[in-house]
Amino acid sequence: MSEEFTPNPATPYLTPPRGSEATRPEPKNLFESSPPDLEVLAELSGQNVLYARQFSFKQVAEICKLAAFLEQVEIWPYHPLDGKIVTTAFFEASTRTRTSFESAVHRLAGKIISIPDGSVTGAKKGESMQDIGEMFNAYCDCVVMRHTETDAPKRILENLRVPLINAGNGSGEHPTQALTDWYALLKWKPRLAAPFETGDKKLQLGILGTPGSMRAVKSFLLMSLLFHEHIEKVTVISEMADPFGKDVTDSLNRANIDYEVTNDIRESLPRLDVIYMNSIAFLGDSYKSLDSRYKLDADSPLKEEAVILHPLARLDELDTSLDKTPHNLYFSQAHGAVFVRQALLLAVLGRLDRLPDFSNS
Repeated sequence: MSEEFTPNPATPYLTPPRGSEATRPEPKNLFESSPPDLEVLAELSGQNVLYARQFSFKQVAEICKLAAFLEQVEIWPYHPLDGKIVTTAFFEASTRTRTSFESAVHRLAGKIISIPDGSVTGAKKGESMQDIGEMFNAYCDCVVMRHTETDAPKRILENLRVPLINAGNGSGEHPTQALTDWYALLKWKPRLAAPFETGDKKLQLGILGTPGSMRAVKSFLLMSLLFHEHIEKVTVISEMADPFGKDVTDSLNRANIDYEVTNDIRESLPRLDVIYMNSIAFLGDSYKSLDSRYKLDADSPLKEEAVILHPLARLDELDTSLDKTPHNLYFSQAHGAVFVRQALLLAVLGRLDRLPDFSNS
C-alpha cells in the first residue's frame, strides 16, 4: 500500500482476536498485481441488480478487486457518493444486509433514507408496490429493497426508474450476498479471479441446504457457475431428492458442471474444500430450519484446509466450536459485505470517477 493512501481504520477490528485461528485473507493479495478495471465496472452504471446470473465472470472479479482496495483504504475523504441518496427499504427483517448497505453509503459520504420495517410504510395500509416505486423516483437515486414476496421487485419496477438493488426477495434471490460470498473466496484464493490455467487446483464445492428454497444458497450456487472452470464438482447435501427447482437445474445443465445430490454429510465432508451452508429456508410465508442431521462442529470430519461459508444469522447448525479454527471463513465473509456493497454502489451510481488513482496502490 502506497503511503499516499490512508489505511482503512476499520482494518484492526477485522483481525481475529488473540487466540483465534479464524481465516482472514489479506485483501491486497486480490488487487495488488491487477488493479480493478473501471471500464468493466462502468458497465453496471444505472443498472438494476436483481439476480446473481446477471453478472459476468469479469464483473464479479472486478467488483471484488475494488472491494479489496476499499477494505485497505480510507475512502470517505474522497466523498465518492457526495450528493447521492440511497433508500434502504426493508419490508422484511434484516440485520447484516441493511446495516452493511447503510454503512457502505455512509463510508462513501452518501446519504440514507432508511425504512427498517415495512409496517411503517403505506404498504401497511394496502398501498401497491407500483405506487411506492413511483414515489421513490422523487426521493432518492437508488433503492435497496428486501421483501417477503418473491415478485416484489418485478412489481416495484413497473414504475421505479432509479436503480433497484435486490437485497432478498422471498424464496427468489440475494445477489449481493453471493457477491459477498465470492469476495471471501477470491481473497482466500486470488487465482479464482483469473481465467483457469493448467496447473491450477480445482475446488470441490459443497452446499448444505436446498437452493430451491434458500435464496442466499441459490444465488451463491448460480454465481458459482461463473467460476465453473475452477470447480471440480459441486456436491449438494440435502434431505430433499430434488433440492434445486427447475430453473436452477437448467442453469446447472447449461453450465456443463459436474454436480451431485446426496443426503450423506459424513461421507462428503472429508473431500470438500469449501462448504457453504445456511440455517433457514423460506417456504410460502414462513421459515424452516435446516434439518438437525446437517450440523457442523469442531468434531466434523472436515478436510484440514477446508473453509466454511455461512451468510448468517446462524442457529445451531454451525457450532461455535468452529469459530476460532482455520475453517472459519464466515466471519471474514460477513465483514467483507460493507466493502462489496461500497464497490457495487459506486458502479451502479456512476461514481467510479471519484476514486483515487489505483496505480498508486
